[in-house]
Amino acid sequence: MNFRDIVGHEDILKHFKSSIEMDKVAHAYIISGEVGSGKKALASAFAKTLQCEEQKSEPCEKCQSCIQAESGNHPDIIFVTHEKSVISVNDIREQVVNSIDIKPYKSRYKIYIIEESELMTTEAQNALLKTIEEPPAYAVLILLTSNIDKLLPTVTSRSIVLNIKPVRERDILDYLMKEMNLTEEKAYFCLDFAQGNLGKAIKLATNDEYAHIVESVVNMLKHIPDMDVEDLEKSVSDIERFKMSMDDYMDLMMMWYRDVLMFKVTKNIDKVLFKNEYSTLKKQAGNLSYASIDEKINAIERAKQRMDVNANFDVTMELLLQTLKEN
Repeated sequence: MNFRDIVGHEDILKHFKSSIEMDKVAHAYIISGEVGSGKKALASAFAKTLQCEEQKSEPCEKCQSCIQAESGNHPDIIFVTHEKSVISVNDIREQVVNSIDIKPYKSRYKIYIIEESELMTTEAQNALLKTIEEPPAYAVLILLTSNIDKLLPTVTSRSIVLNIKPVRERDILDYLMKEMNLTEEKAYFCLDFAQGNLGKAIKLATNDEYAHIVESVVNMLKHIPDMDVEDLEKSVSDIERFKMSMDDYMDLMMMWYRDVLMFKVTKNIDKVLFKNEYSTLKKQAGNLSYASIDEKINAIERAKQRMDVNANFDVTMELLLQTLKEN
């Protein structure tokens, strides 16, 4: 991944290029954005460019450093890994603190990229903070996060924070239709679903399971007003097969009710995602109050939050479907 391959994020790219050209690379960066928004692509492109032997604002792609970075085997670009649902203080000590004083093998910089940095425990963040406060001249730390509020203020205040903004719709559409050769209909569906997140659009376009997820969401929400207790229990069982993709499943559920709300307000089918479900959206928009629609959207958001803290799947989904059934 090079800077020129990245779609959107012009302000962040400008910052990175400027810091390289002016030789003012910081020791700590935080790239903040939702899942799939391009954090890792930006960090990887920045790291590759910093290590390029040409030392310009675009990597040459020919030197040994660029080749190693592209293959994921660069000895001075280190991705911090973890096995559990948290990044422990031992993870930070073993992979960062204990090795950062060892000079780079061959490059100008030694770069550490910490994905999902919001998973760091308080102890892990404090251990990292000492390194951020007194880093070696060659050290660059890049923290990627989808929830910057979970990082300590002492960490964020000592880092350059780069917030990812939504990618322009025309840029996403051009990429989907020209680079991925999607039909116009599918490209627009992916565009509407992505809400400015190119990664989500690509995932929807390329993952065969997504077609089944969309079908499941539509089938369930079309019929949920008429479901009885047995139907709801069966729906929970059916949804469980998508357990590994629940963020996307619930995002689509949320989009359904946003469509209902949009149609209730505008009566314009062109402004909704599920255009093929015109008659059902119209019916539900007529039957549901604004307060009821808002409560359903909030219920989905609460269920997502419960999933993030590993709440019981069946109980969470049963409560959610009961709320969605209510008028």
